[in-house]
Amino acid sequence: MPMRYYPLFLNLSAARCLVVGAGAVGRRKIASLLACRPAELLVVDPDLDAEAVRTTAQEAGFSGALLLEKRAFRPEDAENRTLVFASTPSAAVNSAIADLCRESGVWCNVAGPLEKGSEGNFLVPASVQEGPLCLALSTGGCSPALARALKEDLKTWLHGGYAALALLLKDLRPRLLALGLGSDADAGIFRALCARPVRERLMDALARKDAQALEEILRPLLPDALSFSAKEFFHGLD
Repeated sequence: MPMRYYPLFLNLSAARCLVVGAGAVGRRKIASLLACRPAELLVVDPDLDAEAVRTTAQEAGFSGALLLEKRAFRPEDAENRTLVFASTPSAAVNSAIADLCRESGVWCNVAGPLEKGSEGNFLVPASVQEGPLCLALSTGGCSPALARALKEDLKTWLHGGYAALALLLKDLRPRLLALGLGSDADAGIFRALCARPVRERLMDALARKDAQALEEILRPLLPDALSFSAKEFFHGLD
């Protein structure tokens, strides 16, 4: 039976992470991790280019603990780690790290060759972010190239105005909940706002910053008691 993967969003602000192997693939993992602002990142590689990693950390504005060690992996490196990335060119090393992490209950992603019968226990999906929205996708390890291609498709789709719509709904939500209409009524209103073609009309008005059109679309869908000013909303976006 194929392994099932479930998407998770992790807050790594207090995490202690490890990357073994800082080649081209490892450096991409390092850059992604630094953007998540972990508390500590240890990078281990016998051929480590420490200056290149430090430059990446500076460009990312990373202020956590960055530990760079030019040596081979040791089992104790994985102790008390939140996430481990095995990205060496050696299938034997990657498999040993993955097996050790699985036995220790540590999350391990393998971005490199593996020996048969060994595997990591989590995948890093390709992701696209715009404003408050973040979309993630994975091919289950079948094809990183396809994941990259799908990511480009998602970028095009996401740039169609969904970020502005999300901000509008964020603005409306506390106002609606404050009316105390009940969860069923609230859910019905938000479903109506998100249904096609209403959401398409909303995104068009948002893209044009047309306050009058936005209020005309919203008026029949929102309770009379809900106070909302499209002009004030657009002003808050500037």
